[in-house]
This record gives sequence, structure tokens and C-alpha cells, in this order.
Amino acid sequence: MIYLDNAATTPVRREALEALWPHLTGSFGNPSSHHQVGEAAAAALREARTSVARSLGCRPGEVVFTSGGTESDNLAIKGIALGAPRGRHLVTTKIEHEAVLESCDYLRRLHGFEITLLPVDAAGRVDPAGLARALRPDTTLVSVHYANNEVGTVQPLAELASEARAAGVPFHTDAVQAGGWLDLDVTRLGVDALSLSGHKLGAPPGIGAVFLRGRLPIEPLLHGGGQERGKRSGTENVAGAVALAVALRLAVEERCDAASRTSALRDEFIGTVLRQTPSARLTGHPSERLPGTASFVFPGTSGEAVLLELEQRGIVCSSGSACAAGSSEPSHVLTAMGISADVAQTAVRFTLGAGTTAAEAAAAAASVQAAVTAVASLGA
Repeated sequence: MIYLDNAATTPVRREALEALWPHLTGSFGNPSSHHQVGEAAAAALREARTSVARSLGCRPGEVVFTSGGTESDNLAIKGIALGAPRGRHLVTTKIEHEAVLESCDYLRRLHGFEITLLPVDAAGRVDPAGLARALRPDTTLVSVHYANNEVGTVQPLAELASEARAAGVPFHTDAVQAGGWLDLDVTRLGVDALSLSGHKLGAPPGIGAVFLRGRLPIEPLLHGGGQERGKRSGTENVAGAVALAVALRLAVEERCDAASRTSALRDEFIGTVLRQTPSARLTGHPSERLPGTASFVFPGTSGEAVLLELEQRGIVCSSGSACAAGSSEPSHVLTAMGISADVAQTAVRFTLGAGTTAAEAAAAAASVQAAVTAVASLGA
């Protein structure tokens, strides 16, 4: 099997497993308990929080551990919007992950917020000037993802955040796909909130984190014992937090080399597919894209049928967001980029990981042409 669905989830790193195991066995205490076992767990949690803060360039008190990227997005968007002293207007984009779009829609339906959805160009990029025009005196929050989960397009995040900052509006970014590939320093990016998910960068599922700048008033979503400095009640997942801290630290340390190597493999993969499969069309920005993401549409085929043909050949990939798997609707990302609904239904996404080899990428590229040809012949 050649696994090319790393945008959906990544293999757990050995270092992360080794780090978390003691906290599921010997050091299994509740970090809120005032005894030796609990205090050991609390110390491990503090160390993990400090490590994540160091990776993000923020203070430990600005890191909140969550159950994953979806909760991180929900806490950042709902928490900032409901805690803000001003306005009932949100700005986001048409191509955000469902966790962002549904959080905004919740605020619209139940709390009377007005939502502005920014358009994107044919490559999936947001125009900073368009964001500037959308900002209003009552804008409460801007949320624009760092990189798209379906086509891999990277946004001009620092420019976008600068426009929001100039207007005095908090800026949140969903950086779930960016973790391990792009610079996550929140000061250089200029963001006020940033969401991460552990299972996208070598930690196990069920752990995430969100950076929330200290000056922001936050309305918590979960109420109870007041853990995470009152921002997220519930007994903390110490083992998960330790694993996330290790995986994130290693991803930051290895980022430049991993991104350079994987980008070269991705470009060779894209070139081979486009040369060998005349019907293939690359989606997303040609250069400003995640190092591992290569997404295509194959007009005249069925994306699901191509996926099945590829899996029979040992290639594991996807048709887009794992969170939308099984939906009969065309991708909202592709249609927002101007791709027709029928062509959007032919999408296939390949996402290489840091561990993908040149031989695997070459074998997968060679299989695409055979799979598309097989599906097209059935249609004929």
C-alpha cells in the first residue's frame, strides 16, 4: 500500500508514542489532583504546554489544549465572537473547513451575527484588499485558514492579518493543514488565534491546541471545573498533550528539510500526472501550495470511481476533505474557485507525507493514468 492521504491523518510518530506511553501507565494521574500522582501529571502538562508555546512563539498561558482541530476552531471563533465587547459581524471565506463555516453559521442562527464570505480567485487565494473592504466598525473577528485542506493553496496570511490588525479586528487562522509544513510563529504571522490538530503532524487523534492571545476576552464553550485557565473545562488529556508537544517540536525542527524534499517529490508527481493523463487538471495555486498536496480533477470520469481503481492498485488517496467523505454534494472549495459542479465531482486529492519515498511517488503517478483510463473506458 502507498499511503497518499496525509491531509486526512498522518501516521503517529514513534517519538510521540514513546513520550505518551508513560502517561497512560505509571504517570496516569489527574493533573487537578493534589497528590503525588496528580502533581506528576500536572508537571508533565506544564512541560507540554511550555513546549507547544515555544514552537508557536507565544506564552504558555496562551496555549489551550483541546480534543482536536474542530474543537480548536469552535473555541476560537465562538469564544472570541461571544466574548468580544463589540459588534455582531464576522468575516471568513467561502472555502474554509466545515468547522469554521459551521461555527460561523451557529453564531448567525443563534446569536444574530452577520457573516461576510470572502470570494477566492481561480487558484483559491483570498485578496487582502478584498478583506480590507469587507471590514466594518462592528466586525468582531476575521477567520481565514492558513492553507486549504482540499487543494493545498496557501494564503497570504501575514498580509491578511495585517489588514485586520490595522482595523483593530482579531484574526484567527485554522492552521491544521499547515502544521509541520509552514512557519507557525504567531508573532511573525501576526495572528491572534491559531488552531492545530495533533493527528495531522504525527500525534494521535483526539488532541489539539489553540493559541489565544492573552488580551482576548474568551467565552468558554465547556463549563465545569475551570481547567485550561477557565477556557476549556474537563480533565486534560495529559498523554495526548505530551505527544502533541513532541510531534510539534519535531515538525518545527524538521520543517525546512521536510518541506524542501516533499515539494520536489510533489512537483515531479504533478508533472508526471499532467504529462501522462491529458484530461487531468491541477487545482489550487501552481506554486503557493502545501509541500505535499497535489489535487486534480479528471473531467469525464467519476472521482469516486478513480479512487476505487487507485485503491485496487494499492494507492490510498481521497476525493477531498475527509470530513466531507460520503457527501453527494460537489466540493464547496472547488465550486468557489469557479469549477463547475460536474467537474468538481471528478476531484482526487493526493497528499504526500514527510515519509513518502521517491519510489512511492513515482509508482503512484504511474498508476493515475491507468486508473483514469480504466474509468473512462467504462464510461464509454
